[in-house]
Amino acid sequence: MSKQLEELEQFVDEFGTAPTLPEVPRRTLADKGIAGPTAAHIIEELHTPFNLAYLTFTTGSTAFQNIVGVTHAEIESRVKAALKAFELAGLPKGARALITYAPLVNVFPVHSLREHEMEWDFLKRSSRDAFVVSLCKDKPKLVVGESSFIRAALTDAKNLGFESEIPRDVIVFAAGTPLDLDLIETAQPYGWQIHDIYGCQEFGWLTLDGVPLRNDITFAPSPAGEQFKELVVGGLPLADSFPVGTSGHVCNQEGKIITYRRERTNPEYEVYIKATTLASAVSIDRVARTILRIKSRVVKVDPNVQVNAPHTILELVPSITKRDEVPPVVMTIEGPEKTEFFDLMVKAQLDLQQTAKTDPTWVKQR
Repeated sequence: MSKQLEELEQFVDEFGTAPTLPEVPRRTLADKGIAGPTAAHIIEELHTPFNLAYLTFTTGSTAFQNIVGVTHAEIESRVKAALKAFELAGLPKGARALITYAPLVNVFPVHSLREHEMEWDFLKRSSRDAFVVSLCKDKPKLVVGESSFIRAALTDAKNLGFESEIPRDVIVFAAGTPLDLDLIETAQPYGWQIHDIYGCQEFGWLTLDGVPLRNDITFAPSPAGEQFKELVVGGLPLADSFPVGTSGHVCNQEGKIITYRRERTNPEYEVYIKATTLASAVSIDRVARTILRIKSRVVKVDPNVQVNAPHTILELVPSITKRDEVPPVVMTIEGPEKTEFFDLMVKAQLDLQQTAKTDPTWVKQR
C-alpha cells in the first residue's frame, strides 16, 4: 500500500465524520418501551431514517401486516390522546401496568407512559397461563390487551383455583379487536373497570368507550348502512365504520361511537387536496406520497390545488366509480382543527426538507 493511501486511511480512521457501525445510533425495543415477547414476531435489526420517530406494524387483523412509520411531528398529539384516555379512566399517576401484547405500546406511544410515570411489564410468554401468573403475582392496576384473551384467562384462573389471588379493582383497556362483551360480566365479581379503547398503529388511540380522544375526528357516510358512519381522523378516513349517536356505549352512556360494532368500509374513500398552506405544489405532492407510504392512505393532489391557502381543504370521494363517471364529492373537510393529523404530515415533510439527513455514499445525481 502506498504512503499516500496509508495517510488517507489514517485520516479516515482519525478524522472521519461519518459514523462507523458501532457509532451508529441505536433504538432498541427497550427504548421504544416494547421489550416484551410475542409469538407473532421475530426481532430484526434495520436501518431507520432519522425523520421517523419509530417504525411499527399493523396487527394484520384483516390483511397482511403493513409497516407503519410514525413521524416526530405526531408524537405530541398521540401523547395527548393517551393521557386523555388515562384521565377518563381515572388511572392514577405511577400506576403499574401489564401489557399483554408488547407492540400495543407503539400506539400510546411510550412517551405517554413515561409522562404518566407508569411502570409496565409484559408477559414472560405469550400465553394465558403466563398472563394468570403475572396478574396474580404482580397485581397490576392497569391491564392492556385483547378482550377475549383476558376473558378466557380470567375463566382459567377461576377454574384453576386462583380466584382469591386475582387482584381487585383493575382497570382494563380492551384493545386490538372489537370488545368481547362477555368480559364485562366475567370481570364483574372482581370489581374490574372495563374500557373499550379503539385506535390503530397509523393514528394512535382515537376513542375510549365511544368518546373521542382527539379533536380532529369527523364522520363520513358509510356504505355499511345509514346507521353507520365512517371514522375520519384529521381528514384521513380509516375504512372503519361504527353506529354513531345511538343509545350509548355499553361502557359509558355518554360515548356515542359504538366501537364494538365495527364494520369494515368497502369501497374505501380517496382524499383529494384542494387547498394547502404550503407554498409549493411539489411539496404537497410529496406529502401525499409520504402518507401513502407510511400510513397506507390514498391521498391525491387536485391539479388546481390552491397553495398558500389560510388552511387545508380536503375532499373525500369514493375510490370506485363507474367507467367514465366523475366521482362525487362525499364531504369537504376544512382546517385547521379538523385537518390536524393531515397538517402534522405537512409539518413532517417540511421538517424533512429543512433538516434532511443523507448519506454521502448515496448520491442520486451530481
